[in-house]
Amino acid sequence: MDNPFDDPEGVFLVLVNEEGQYCLWPEFAEVPAGWEVDLPAGSRPAALAHIEERWTDLRPRSLVRAMGG
Repeated sequence: MDNPFDDPEGVFLVLVNEEGQYCLWPEFAEVPAGWEVDLPAGSRPAALAHIEERWTDLRPRSLVRAMGG
């Protein structure tokens, strides 16, 4: 497997940034600056379900605020 993001057996974190954007992240990789862990290490399906449940508005928070919402 060349791409760790596609590994069905991988262990993943869910990250979130200040704009409310979510990211699937391999557990072995360092969390990049500007992101924090929203869901600790778990399976890929669990991480994707977590993201799908929480990230219902794909607009960045700054855009939502600018649009008055």
